[in-house]
Amino acid sequence: MALYLTKELENDATIYVWEITETEQELMESTAVPDDELEELTFIKSEARRKEKLATRALLNLIFPEKLYLGHHENGKPYLENSATEISISHTNRFVAIITHPDEDLGIDIESLDRDFSAVEKKALSDEEREDLSDKNKTLQLAIYWCAKEAIYKRMSLPSSVDFAEQIEIDRFNPHEEGDLDAIFIHKDGTEEELELEYQVIENHVMVWVVG
Repeated sequence: MALYLTKELENDATIYVWEITETEQELMESTAVPDDELEELTFIKSEARRKEKLATRALLNLIFPEKLYLGHHENGKPYLENSATEISISHTNRFVAIITHPDEDLGIDIESLDRDFSAVEKKALSDEEREDLSDKNKTLQLAIYWCAKEAIYKRMSLPSSVDFAEQIEIDRFNPHEEGDLDAIFIHKDGTEEELELEYQVIENHVMVWVVG
């Protein structure tokens, strides 16, 4: 087992992070995987992607001792078919992160700081957000921006596409190892929704989450 972190939040949400240290075979042998997920694995060509899926199931089995089935809405948002608990999932080659809450909408995203975020700057940030970028901590800033917008997108769980640059506004911030973020989601009818997020840097990865 490779549970890396458990983080209980004040709003009754809990974050679980699994570090993928096992081989694919080790994950297969140590994890009870439902038949539909096993079938899905046969269509995934990437070994890294299969390991992420298996590690996600291993973490779900650890969080929930009872047998749970993972489904997905049409927009891709995961949900537990036989539990009312709300969840959000994110993974990289190294980590799987899951956040849970008894009933609140939520979202989480985790990304490696080794990723190239140049496309994020061009496509996902507004002009004002790009102007706020600092040369000193640009990669970390871009990673936080991207994870924050992804977490919000997951939390909103809308049936239609979202323009990250136009519909998700992140207030100016100075990047640290951990911190809070304020954001606004602008619906296509013009109504605005204020959101509060938190972030943390772990092992050269950025993790951002939003609850409620």
